[in-house]
Amino acid sequence: MSPKRTIEQVVLRVRDLPAMTAFYEEAIGLRVMGRDGDSLQLGVGSTALVTLQPDPAALPVDPSQAGLYHTAFLLPSRADLSRWLRHADDIGLRLSGASDHGVSEALYLADPEGNGIEIYRDRPESDWPRIGDQVQMTTRRLDLFALAQQTNDSWQGALLGTCIGHVHLQVGDVDLASRFMTRDLGLTQSFAVPDAGWYGWNGYHHHIAANAWNSKGAGLRDPRLAGLVQVVIGAPDRAGEVLTDPWGTSFRMV
Repeated sequence: MSPKRTIEQVVLRVRDLPAMTAFYEEAIGLRVMGRDGDSLQLGVGSTALVTLQPDPAALPVDPSQAGLYHTAFLLPSRADLSRWLRHADDIGLRLSGASDHGVSEALYLADPEGNGIEIYRDRPESDWPRIGDQVQMTTRRLDLFALAQQTNDSWQGALLGTCIGHVHLQVGDVDLASRFMTRDLGLTQSFAVPDAGWYGWNGYHHHIAANAWNSKGAGLRDPRLAGLVQVVIGAPDRAGEVLTDPWGTSFRMV
């Protein structure tokens, strides 16, 4: 079997560090873990999941550019997702979507600077329909009422076991992205629809996805833009390698 790979962390360039820190603490339930120079790390337990790099002069996130579509936080259970949904309602968070993907149940929103976020839980892997390397994912309406009724327990912040399950990117060309994902990052394509592909390691439905729905034809991202700077990948056998995709997103192996 191939060496285990995980998404360890995302690094975001932010224009308003205090506001973004408060959002990831209150809305997502992460806690501040420390600083690395001017950058602030937030995470769960002893694991950093998000690094915020302050740059007040950065240009606003441009949804037509290549970059981040969403960072997906994977919760340990359906009950945790239910608690988070109740929490989102309690603090007045506005969701941008809610979907049943067959393999998972997902809630969507954006942070104050326009970076997309997914909060989700996986169904048991034994229930994922497969054809060879392909995982058959769907997009159906998620029953929010039924999800909210899963538990009456209150949200206590992100629990141990919460991690970044996957990162979904915007790219200028999906075929070019697929070559980078499979050749350079060693992923296997697990699912595809027009102008989008999903890629995973070791049979997972996807660790990285790429679409050109809003960004078709986009070139190298303007380095002055706020948003995604780097994806940190747990790959001990390749630790120290840094790869950059054709649109300027960095992938650092640790």
